[in-house]
Amino acid sequence: MWMYLGLLSALFLGLHNLCKKHAVQGNEVFPVLLGTISSGFLLILPLYIGSLLYPEYMSEIQLYITVIPWETHGFIFIKSAMMAASWILAYEALKHLPITIVAPIRSAGPFFTFIGAITIYQEKPNFWQWIGFFLIIFSVLLYSRIGKKEGIYFKRNKWIFAIIGATFLGASSGLYDKFLIQNLILNPQTLQFWFCFYTVLILLVILTVTWFLKAEKRNVFKWRWSIPVVGVLLIVADYFYFKALQDPEALIMLLSAIKRSQIIIAVVIGGLIFKEQNKRKKLVPLVGIMCGVFLILYS
Repeated sequence: MWMYLGLLSALFLGLHNLCKKHAVQGNEVFPVLLGTISSGFLLILPLYIGSLLYPEYMSEIQLYITVIPWETHGFIFIKSAMMAASWILAYEALKHLPITIVAPIRSAGPFFTFIGAITIYQEKPNFWQWIGFFLIIFSVLLYSRIGKKEGIYFKRNKWIFAIIGATFLGASSGLYDKFLIQNLILNPQTLQFWFCFYTVLILLVILTVTWFLKAEKRNVFKWRWSIPVVGVLLIVADYFYFKALQDPEALIMLLSAIKRSQIIIAVVIGGLIFKEQNKRKKLVPLVGIMCGVFLILYS
């Protein structure tokens, strides 16, 4: 079941990436990011209020947000800081690069997760899962060759380094999620609520320095319908992901790889919507990623 929950998470993440590209294209990144996270926070805020007023009912429907010690708040704040940095880098890169390049690089996240899962959690995938994992990594590398044909040289483009940094931080956060869910025994909604709360605080501090006081930047910002939709889709995707992590048999390295099947939506639908180049050539490594996910799921 945790594998299928991972696929549901990937579906909503794929839709989330399409809306994110629409939200940041030609727009100010920081207020867009604050708008998306705030929308997700407002979506889950009623669960917190309900947990204060009707704890028994919220427990019955499995949406109760538990009371946690200050030490646990500190651990969640660390995750918020990691993901705030990851999102800032990712949003900037997505603003300047095609989604059909950004999404595949983000799909290299399982490589970093793989290293951590083997060394930290001593996870042991079987032979066909290994094959599927490396097939996904190889397919992502093929995208770098296609990117050169669009004038994007990976070694000299600062936005490529930004998306690689975002991917590394995101993968580190994914490993950290397993510790938060299984070791600290946090339920998904409790982690999501406090994670969104601290991320909003961090972004407000950043925007106070870089955006609120600068009229020229405030005038450039454009409100778009996709901004709140991004936040809602992310909350739904993360909920399924955290539910999958609650299963003690869930392997974080495989779950991370399964989540990257979101690339199918980004490359096929995103390439058509945003009229990007080399869509047919990008289908070859896309098939490789799909085969890798299939091997992981059904091995």
